[in-house]
Amino acid sequence: MTIYDELVARGLIAQVTDENEIKELINNGKAVFYIGFDPTADSLHVGHFMALCLMKRLQMAGNKPIALIGGGTAMIGDPSGRTDMRQMMTEETIAHNCECFKHQMSRFIDFSEGKAVMINNADWLLGLNYIEVLREVGSCFSVNNMLRAECYKQRMEKGLSFLEFNYMIMQSYDFYHLYKTMGCNMQFGGDDQWSNMLGGTELIRRKLGKDAYAMTINLLLNSEGKKMGKTQSGAVWLDPEKTSPYDFYQYWRNVADSDVLKCIRMLTFLPLEEIDAMDKWEGAQLNRAKEILAYELTKLVHGEEEARKAEASAKALFGAGAEAQIPQTELTAADFTDGVIDIGSVLVKAGLVPSKSEARRAIEQGGVSVDNEKITDVRATFTADEVNGKVFRRGKKNFRKIVVQ
Repeated sequence: MTIYDELVARGLIAQVTDENEIKELINNGKAVFYIGFDPTADSLHVGHFMALCLMKRLQMAGNKPIALIGGGTAMIGDPSGRTDMRQMMTEETIAHNCECFKHQMSRFIDFSEGKAVMINNADWLLGLNYIEVLREVGSCFSVNNMLRAECYKQRMEKGLSFLEFNYMIMQSYDFYHLYKTMGCNMQFGGDDQWSNMLGGTELIRRKLGKDAYAMTINLLLNSEGKKMGKTQSGAVWLDPEKTSPYDFYQYWRNVADSDVLKCIRMLTFLPLEEIDAMDKWEGAQLNRAKEILAYELTKLVHGEEEARKAEASAKALFGAGAEAQIPQTELTAADFTDGVIDIGSVLVKAGLVPSKSEARRAIEQGGVSVDNEKITDVRATFTADEVNGKVFRRGKKNFRKIVVQ
């Protein structure tokens, strides 16, 4: 099976511009491709995960990835899938986020000996002359076609700013620049980026008379809405300081039965033959499939040792009998007022709920316990001695051991 056929079999490809040419490039290790990552936070999250896995797969097949950090496009903000304009970030914040991305991407992509390149589009976008862009690039774009683009539809309902309207042109210019300077012949992205990607291929063909190609990933974490990548306590980050290896494991352990095999195909590097054998699994066997998914992805992001720890903790707490390595939250004297801390503050600090109002609702619905004793008083408070060493739980599978320093 060729690498392109494997991508199709794994359900990764949504649409391509020129399939035969793309097959030829990818299967023969001749693709120099880029995927863009806008640094809107100081950590990558699971919404980026499939793109990183795809880059890894293609690099293993001899193709060269370009990881494009959008330090320049982040100054504008991608309107795709948005009903409001993104918050403007300072240059300092963007630069900090870019550095964080570089560190995390190195876990997936081999940047040694020219095997891959990481580059920031601020290096060329911030120095562009506006009039030159209008003359050189703007003349290649039809406003009528841009207004029909999927990426603008939701923003059109509430008002699309001229700032955001330029995002497609800037992303297209990225591909144009990378083609001219680095021989980049292919652009990859999520299926919500299709209009932007077509803009880049068209720009290259019109300005340079050369062929360039675009392929969108059938992003599970994107095209099925934003439901995945979120938990009750916030986003699922790849940074272990933001989402612990245990929480990362549990997130994948708790995917819906209908999604588990799809996730295994798209995101793990298990052989397709092994995955196909799971197609007939049902009932309790699907729980085993979820454990496989959670372990494989935690190993990929956090390493094998952390994956084993997370698996052992989960099995201990849910019936496998091993010594639990329960994730912990540390409290200090500053967290206590007059010697006590309220239940809502504990749950928020532990990351079990995003807010005190959500904590109240969880308690009223009977979903909060401390050392397996249900909490019914939304005003409950604890001293340092009363909370130290206790396991706070929301629902059946979300919990934290509190440690007072």
